[in-house]
Amino acid sequence: MDVAASEFLTKDGKYDLNFKNQPNDGSHVLTPESLLELYKQFVNDFPIVSIEDPFDQDDWSSWAALESSVDIQLVGDDLLVTNPKRIAEAIQKKACNALLLKVNQIGSVTESIQAALDSKAAGWGVMVSHRSGETEDNFIADLSVGLASGQIKTGAPCRSERLAKYNQLLRIEEELGDVRYAGESFRSP
Repeated sequence: MDVAASEFLTKDGKYDLNFKNQPNDGSHVLTPESLLELYKQFVNDFPIVSIEDPFDQDDWSSWAALESSVDIQLVGDDLLVTNPKRIAEAIQKKACNALLLKVNQIGSVTESIQAALDSKAAGWGVMVSHRSGETEDNFIADLSVGLASGQIKTGAPCRSERLAKYNQLLRIEEELGDVRYAGESFRSP
C-alpha cells in the first residue's frame, strides 16, 4: 500500500479520509491513533506485507508506534526523502524499516548508494523507485539489481516508461543466467 498520508493531513494534525467530491461530515477524519488502529486491523485482516508513507513525514511518533506494533515492511518515502540525515533519525527513532530510494530526491547516485548502504546496515529493506512523469530511461533497474535491493517500484506494466524498466530487468536476468529471486526475503535479499 502506498498511502501518501501527508496528502490528507489536516491543519489540526488529523487525517481526512474523505474523498474530495464527498460531503465532509467529519466521520472519516481520524486521529493519528485511530489511523494506527485502522492499519493494524488491515494488517490483521488482509495479507499486507508493505505500507509506504502511512503517516505524515513529520509524524515521527505515529510511525514509530506502527513500526513497533506490526511485523510488516514500513517504507519511508516522504519521511526519508533518500536523505542520510533523515534515515539516521528514523533509525534512531525506530520509525520505519525500509527506504524508498529515489535518486533525484537526494541529488546524486553516490548519495543514493550511501542512503541504501545506511539503510541496509540498519537491517532495513530498500526499494528503488521511479518518479512520476518518468522517462523510458531504465537506469533504476540496473541500480536495483546492483544494490541487491530485492525491490523495485516502477508501476504496472501499462506504459512504455514502465515496460522499459521491466525489459531491462529481463535483459539483466538473461545476462546473469542463474538468478535467485528474493521471494519472501525481499526485505533482505
